[in-house]
Amino acid sequence: MSPNSIPKTRRRSNTSAQRRLSLRDQLAMESLTPTSEDSGSSEEQWTGIDFRRVGDELGLQSTRTSQRLNQIDRVRANGVGDHVALPQLVVCGDQSAGKSSVLEGISGIPFPRQDGLCTRFATEIVLRHNPHANRMTATIIPHQSRDDEQKRRLAAFRMEFGHFSELPGIIQAAGQVMGVRTSEDQVDAPAFAADVLRLELVGDTGLHLTIVDLPGLISVSEDERDVQTVSDLVDTYLESSRTIVLAVIPASSDVDTQGIIQRARRYDKDGVRTVGIITKPDLINAGTEQRVARLAKNLDRTKLNLGFFLLKNPAPADLQQDFSPAARRRSEQLFFATEPWNSLGLDPDRIGIENLRVFLQDLLDDHIERELPKVREELRQLLNQNSQDLAALGMERNTPGQVRVYLTQLSADFQALVRAGVDGDYNGRDASFFNAERKTLSNRLRALIHQENEKFANYMRDHGQTRKIICDIDDDSTSSDGTELSLNDEGQILVSREGMAAWVKQVYQRTRGRELPGNYNHSLLAELFHSQSVRWGKIARDHLNAVAALVSSFLQAALEFVIKDAKVRQNVQNSVSKSVQGDIQRAIEELRLLLEDEARQPITYNHYYTDNIQKARNDQSKRQVQDSLHNAIQTDWNGKFHISNSTESIDKLVSSLQQQVIVDMTKQACSEAQNDLSAYYKVAMKTFVDNVCRQVIERHIIAKLPAVFEPVLVSGYEDDDLLRMAAESPRVSLRRDEARHLQQVLERSLDDLSI
Repeated sequence: MSPNSIPKTRRRSNTSAQRRLSLRDQLAMESLTPTSEDSGSSEEQWTGIDFRRVGDELGLQSTRTSQRLNQIDRVRANGVGDHVALPQLVVCGDQSAGKSSVLEGISGIPFPRQDGLCTRFATEIVLRHNPHANRMTATIIPHQSRDDEQKRRLAAFRMEFGHFSELPGIIQAAGQVMGVRTSEDQVDAPAFAADVLRLELVGDTGLHLTIVDLPGLISVSEDERDVQTVSDLVDTYLESSRTIVLAVIPASSDVDTQGIIQRARRYDKDGVRTVGIITKPDLINAGTEQRVARLAKNLDRTKLNLGFFLLKNPAPADLQQDFSPAARRRSEQLFFATEPWNSLGLDPDRIGIENLRVFLQDLLDDHIERELPKVREELRQLLNQNSQDLAALGMERNTPGQVRVYLTQLSADFQALVRAGVDGDYNGRDASFFNAERKTLSNRLRALIHQENEKFANYMRDHGQTRKIICDIDDDSTSSDGTELSLNDEGQILVSREGMAAWVKQVYQRTRGRELPGNYNHSLLAELFHSQSVRWGKIARDHLNAVAALVSSFLQAALEFVIKDAKVRQNVQNSVSKSVQGDIQRAIEELRLLLEDEARQPITYNHYYTDNIQKARNDQSKRQVQDSLHNAIQTDWNGKFHISNSTESIDKLVSSLQQQVIVDMTKQACSEAQNDLSAYYKVAMKTFVDNVCRQVIERHIIAKLPAVFEPVLVSGYEDDDLLRMAAESPRVSLRRDEARHLQQVLERSLDDLSI
């Protein structure tokens, strides 16, 4: 192609980019940006870009390699390289090892060699072959450690240029934007940055290639952070299994002292992606050529599976001229054709930049074909995970309308879940929430409430009474009046039958009124019952607290199951807690009323009371008859009882029994009162247990749960309340935008790789 036939393209204005940069950045760019005075009008200038030296006689141009590199470059341009490692070439080595010369030989781009320009940050060179367009663009890829504001500022950097001679100014401007030290007076600025300068060259390049130039490894610096920054940056590239490492080693240095070889071995244990490149053989001392040759032939102690290439860098005098790739090739051929190099048995296919390019072409072919299926699979996995992350964010909610729809859906899901828990329907659409693990009931609310109510009923039956009769209690432990007894672990007074009777007698004596001997005042039963049921209040309140704790745990689990956004969940939980606390307060008030009812005069129409009274009296009469008969037999029949069916025998028996019956009217009254207490306590206790479970727990707490956060409630919220409760945070909005963007680029990248 002749110079006159080179396509032309408009050079874009940098005005918008400059507005996004700092004043210092703009000043650095002004020398690179044409002004309206240069053009004479607002019309953008036309500038020719000479790509001849890039595309002229360079390798890496096979159809397969070009197609694959083009695919990878499109994927990289999509921004997927930040998430999935992509195949790439990386040139690395110590400072002053000749990396820039190697890079120029491979890519054809004349990189500036001034101190402090290309060595302060990674430079990614992207060559894209398009004979119908000429464009060179410089952008910055911010490092992930940057904050959002810094990322926006760095990403805004964009400069288009038309001549390679402009690269020094562009690199310096990029360094200023990154904040690295670009002059001696910037003593406080860091010497290196983890950001990447991306140079994209589109035109008649003759090849598609992405290659990265890394800062040279350093071991000593005034600022130890510089050493660590460079080390971390190099490791970031080398640890990727899809990076082909071009390890540059100057011939004048001992290979054992070159950290890049050991570092490459650490990350490339199989040695399938590290190529050694020996530079500057023309600068070694005479007589050391044999040592360099042994290394180049891979016969030294340091060996690489992919071997070494030996290159001659252009001399300083050559750089002053238009040193084309062809001229460089001729210079290398002439150098290695002279003594002593031509007599050292070097492999001619391992000498010179041209052979290196041919070798890299085959290596890239195999490497890309091997790695692309893995890249596709990782992209699919990442797309699937990103879709899940996007779904987890829920619907967008930045306006009151969006928030209302969002909360209405959440409340409907929450209400259905709570209703299923209340109804005991554990096998519906939310069966996973009710999954019972091992022996626990997990979130099965109705089962847990049944369990707690049964525990309450059993406890009331066994430990509800203040005084509990223990048949085998030692009567010697009682006091002289028979009322002093021990307490069990539950706080009950343990009494014998005699002790119980003694206590009833005490209460009888202090409650006597106008009733005749053998009867008892109506207040006796009330006082006995109130004393026996004094523990009910605490037991019922403990049960209420236990149920409230179960409900609170269930609702929290339900909210976590339905609402994924932690902030929204907390706001809804505050509202739900307030509603539930109101229900609990009403339950407490209901319990207070029940206890007040129990504190009044005993009253019941339950026939079990009369049945129990009748049974107790019959049992007592039976015992009295048995005792009287036993005494009569011992007294009147000398222990032998026989009666015939005659009037005389019957009269004798009746007379004997009458003599044994001695009526103690006080004891009779107390016995009747004790029987009445036992019968009434059983009936009242069962009624109280049912009332607590139905009127306190069920009516005021359980039955109200589906309404604590329901769609009807959401419909009544004001717009401000909606936004305060569930408007998504800027962080969530940013995550949603990032997830959507990532989904688009992943889908586009998969399409690009499917060609």
